[in-house]
Amino acid sequence: MQCHTRRRIRRRPRRVEFFDGTLRTSAEFGAARIFDTTLRDGEQSPRTSFSYDDKRDIAALLDAMGVHVVEAGFPVNSDAEFAAVRDIAESASGNTDVCGLARVVDADVEAALDANVDVVHVFASTSDVQLADSMHATREEVVERSVDAVERVREAGAEVMFSPMDATRTAPDFLREVVGTVTEAGVDWVNIPDTCGVATPARFATLVEQFTEWTDARIDVHTHDDFGLASANALAGFEAGAAQAQVSVNGIGERAGNAAFEEVVMAVESIHGVDTGIDTTRITELARMVEEKSAVPVPANKPVVGANAFAHESGIHAAGVIENAATFEPGVMTPEMVGAERELVMGKHTGTHSVRERLREVGYDPTDEQVHAVTRKVKDCGAAKERVTDERFVEFAESVGVDRARETVTEGTR
Repeated sequence: MQCHTRRRIRRRPRRVEFFDGTLRTSAEFGAARIFDTTLRDGEQSPRTSFSYDDKRDIAALLDAMGVHVVEAGFPVNSDAEFAAVRDIAESASGNTDVCGLARVVDADVEAALDANVDVVHVFASTSDVQLADSMHATREEVVERSVDAVERVREAGAEVMFSPMDATRTAPDFLREVVGTVTEAGVDWVNIPDTCGVATPARFATLVEQFTEWTDARIDVHTHDDFGLASANALAGFEAGAAQAQVSVNGIGERAGNAAFEEVVMAVESIHGVDTGIDTTRITELARMVEEKSAVPVPANKPVVGANAFAHESGIHAAGVIENAATFEPGVMTPEMVGAERELVMGKHTGTHSVRERLREVGYDPTDEQVHAVTRKVKDCGAAKERVTDERFVEFAESVGVDRARETVTEGTR
């Protein structure tokens, strides 16, 4: 078992600072929209299924947080899916657009329109491997069906997004052709999907720049995490001119998942200094909700929302954050910004600063010798892979004879 105890650290309030350094620069972009696909691509995580109530709850929180677009699902998939998408669209606040997914198939497009979504996201395979062995269509058929789908959505008065699926493995000449054709048909958004997660940030940025030359539609990006690059690629998309990135909470989605909502939003807000308009203080709440409803556990070392994201055990690190949290945290992102708490963890690597602070918090007045004695017991416990609970910590203090601190306020003066 992991050896730790968790608690809120008391300290003097400090102003959050961004220290000048080797990476100090001005923001590469001035605005960033967030398109959440937790309820669609996120639900495509193996062994994950959201109920009607799950979808409504997640969508309501995303809406309340100010997410720009919520992709509520794939309306043609089933009667239950259609009902969930329709009801989410009808109950949205008006500040968040609701999107429905559709293949370039008449029935799909009509189902999305019937669900009264604000945005219809139509997609078609464009890579040769998917055309031959998944979609079973020719390039000419894809272009024709894509144009028909875009024109139908436009005719109905809804906003339309087109995705050339598997764009990063599509022949450049055909990719340019299909993007140009749907642009002429009046598409509002062109999404660039890295469907199989093979892009790298520099290469993906180059592709986004090419798209900005091929279309006057707004650019959206959809990145997968097969090589752990999804969030970096989404940020590269913004830096190269994309207006919007598709993300999922906790990064859930097909295979290794998608760019993570919490990572992209906080990188945009804290590193680039761009205000997304999203209430970031509810990010941890959102992550826990999706973790519970998706049954996909959040790893302890998950950025932003993992149990260890703002936890410190190392003696040097803990001593630093006791004095100033920005010593061993980014400084521009604090736990309070995402609705989390900072923790000092008791274990094998704990130092005397953490132990002294903790002893004082629980009401003791230790000498230096007693602090060292308790620290040794904590370290030994950690080395034995035993957990230091609050009760165990008090036992250590009592065993070395640490005195309780004197009460400074008497009952009669309260």
